[in-house]
Amino acid sequence: MTIHFGTDGWRAVISDTFTFENLRLVTQAIADSISSGSWLNGNVPDHPIDSRKMVVGFDTRFLSDRYATEVARVLAANGFTVFISQADIPTPTLSHAVQNLGAIGGVMITASHNAPRYNGVKLKSAFGGSASPEQCRRVEVYLNDNEAQARGPNLMDYELAKSNGLIQRFNPIPAYYDHLRKLINFDVIADNPQRIVIDSMYGSGRGVIRGILQGTGCEVAEVRGEMNPGFGGVHPEPIARFLGTLAGAISTGAGSFGIATDGDADRTGAMDERGNFVDPHKIMALALRYLVEKRGLTGSVVRTVSTTRMIDRLAARYGLTLHETPVGFNHIADWMMKEDVLIGGEESGGISFHGHIPEGDGVLMGLLVVEMVAAYDMPLGELVNNLLEDVGPAFYERKDLRLKRPVAKEQMMKQLIEQAPKTIGGEAIAEISTIDGVKYIMADDSWLLVRPSGTEPVLRVYAEGRSTAMVRDLLGYGEQIAASIV
Repeated sequence: MTIHFGTDGWRAVISDTFTFENLRLVTQAIADSISSGSWLNGNVPDHPIDSRKMVVGFDTRFLSDRYATEVARVLAANGFTVFISQADIPTPTLSHAVQNLGAIGGVMITASHNAPRYNGVKLKSAFGGSASPEQCRRVEVYLNDNEAQARGPNLMDYELAKSNGLIQRFNPIPAYYDHLRKLINFDVIADNPQRIVIDSMYGSGRGVIRGILQGTGCEVAEVRGEMNPGFGGVHPEPIARFLGTLAGAISTGAGSFGIATDGDADRTGAMDERGNFVDPHKIMALALRYLVEKRGLTGSVVRTVSTTRMIDRLAARYGLTLHETPVGFNHIADWMMKEDVLIGGEESGGISFHGHIPEGDGVLMGLLVVEMVAAYDMPLGELVNNLLEDVGPAFYERKDLRLKRPVAKEQMMKQLIEQAPKTIGGEAIAEISTIDGVKYIMADDSWLLVRPSGTEPVLRVYAEGRSTAMVRDLLGYGEQIAASIV
């Protein structure tokens, strides 16, 4: 079977591999894995858990609502009481509902920021974050075993399951809003209301930020907030090249800055008053500085290996412990569950902070950006410039380079370490990290990260420099590496 769980679930092309039949088989394997009794594997949350309760949510993609119903039918047939959202919801809303309802787990039908032709399954554990790699492997084991034994999925009639109370429709948004009100200072926002454009990118974050800001005095315009399963033909990913609609709305005076969320609203990006993109590196650094200096909070800081070292400089200033992890929010979540983490995040836009579930949340971070602009009473662009003067400069770029032939990841890693240059762009290499790929850290704190793919002939190259020229030199070296593989 060609179904495999990656770092955040299973994704596939709709009606190719992602079919109703395959989804039922995957759901049966999830039910079997949870019913086996060792699902939590010792990682038991500090709140009561009902081992026969599951939560199901879905995004705005083609057939997502119907896929979610099929998941609920299979889970109900396996004896679970299933709470399924009444409408499309953000992934972090689903994750919060798992924790809030004391469920053993959750299933979110979404392909997140991927192209419109994809759909997928995100599997959530009882603590409210993504299922661990071990939990996902267990699902794959049951999936393959069921196939080998020719065991099909259990399936219950939807109306019968509803009448028996095994499937219950609910709205998780109000409880999620109550939780967000504990994390965001809406009094600060109300004291200095902002004019904001929200770009939901046709995803399941639509209406959510606008809804919770009602009553604060903010003027909120929302673009791409209607239902459009094709996402207007673009990837619903909040990065500069996909945010022309947001830039246009700001330029016509709809708002003084913008917030964007991805297809399932677990990632965020922003745009200042001039239409300049504010990437997650800057959002996370601004948030860390704000949470310490304005909120007086403390705790450790967690970032992935591909995230800005402005975070390191701020953590050192405040005397905070910093942890660097491999790429993937699940690694950040591990730290959030075992110690008091002030903020954790990754370059793709998944960020969370103290008091929240161990899950990246585009809605939460978008609201924090609004709070920061209100608290500092300063345009977002000025806030970013001030940050870069304080702990920058920092210029960032990423490229995915296709190789002419497949190369074993281990072999590539070995070559990158053994053949490391002494300098790049005139700066000496001060340190080499191998947490995830190979990362050359320069004497001036610039860095180049090269991550060979384990599944396709691709090198993922990330660079941060103290100048645009340095970023060009770093990426140029990455391109040389790719070109050398013939």
